[in-house]
Amino acid sequence: MMQEIGKKAKAAERILSTASTSTKNRALYMIADALVANAEQILSANMKDVRRARLNGMKETLVDRLILNRARIEAMAKGAADVAAADDPIGKVTSGSVRPNGLKIEKVAVPLGVIAVIYEARPNVTLDAAVLCLKSGNAAILRGGKEAITSNMAIANVMRKAIEKAGLPADCIQLVEDTTHEGANELMRLNKYVDVIIPRGGAGLIKACVENSTVPVIETGTGNCHVYVDKMADIDMATKIVVNAKASRPSVCNACESLLIHEDIAREAVPAICSALRASRVLIHADEKIHAMFPDSTLADESDWGTEYLDYIISAKVVSSVDEAIDHITKYGTGHSECIVTNDYFTANKFTKSVDAAAVYVNASTRFTDGGEFGFGAEIGISTQKLHARGPLGLSNLTSEKYIVTGEGQIR
Repeated sequence: MMQEIGKKAKAAERILSTASTSTKNRALYMIADALVANAEQILSANMKDVRRARLNGMKETLVDRLILNRARIEAMAKGAADVAAADDPIGKVTSGSVRPNGLKIEKVAVPLGVIAVIYEARPNVTLDAAVLCLKSGNAAILRGGKEAITSNMAIANVMRKAIEKAGLPADCIQLVEDTTHEGANELMRLNKYVDVIIPRGGAGLIKACVENSTVPVIETGTGNCHVYVDKMADIDMATKIVVNAKASRPSVCNACESLLIHEDIAREAVPAICSALRASRVLIHADEKIHAMFPDSTLADESDWGTEYLDYIISAKVVSSVDEAIDHITKYGTGHSECIVTNDYFTANKFTKSVDAAAVYVNASTRFTDGGEFGFGAEIGISTQKLHARGPLGLSNLTSEKYIVTGEGQIR
């Protein structure tokens, strides 16, 4: 079965890779219209997934990622239309030169080929991944989690019908309905047909892809993000940033999971920040110093410092210096998004230079790590590695390059 999916994707990719921008855009606008027209069908399918998830005891913060409603479907449709309105990266000449022998050498953006996206219980990713792949000329093989399979099937069926009406092969988008680990492992080894795998989810999913895949992997998603409140921080600003970074949407990868506070400011900062967190329903797993200053917390253990909670929980620790904060982040961070709150330029500069992450913030919430917020438009995930791209993966990151060399009979 997986081999057949791979063959169909490769055949569809040959057509899609040379499709005109207008053809791809027509398909994307038709997807947007079809999502709205078929909203009731999609919502009915989603209700079955949500009901099953709650019966199986899924945390409500994770159920929130699974739930679709009319507003979210309309937002998905707008996302598809926004991708249609974006510049087409394919065919762009990224560099060019003429050699002394007269050869004209141009580097041109081309599709990666067939992209397999493996993700968890987020049905909106089915749409996001598919439309980004389509606009960038890549065939998409989508493998979502079992928790969202009914929703994913409904969304994929709507998209496939729409793109076929637009004149492109339906197999430009395929959904893997086998949600077993064995099926995922088979997809990860489909290197004859798949050019790259993008896992989008928790640490376990990403680890499984990296360890089991024979196809190149772009790691995305895991976000043990920190906010460090420096001794020169504005406490009111720090409080707003921490609460936003943790509590605005705790189930996403750019949410803050760990709070570090400089000891010189701790007596003022800890009660202010921790009280605001508790008012936002956040549980605090604190070291002994913070626990002594804020008893409405739980003593942390070693496992807390490396945990991506994806919930209304945060770890909190007092540090003696920016160097200790950087060392802590180096040890426990995942290379996603890190923040310092400070009014000292030199400390901020040291932090931004020393912290190794896709996005490093000074006096701003980590929740801004997002393709739309960065001005890139939609993104397929946040890359936490250094090859082939880092940070929000937008359309331009779903391309490779090839050289076009034009001569007039030159020989070597």
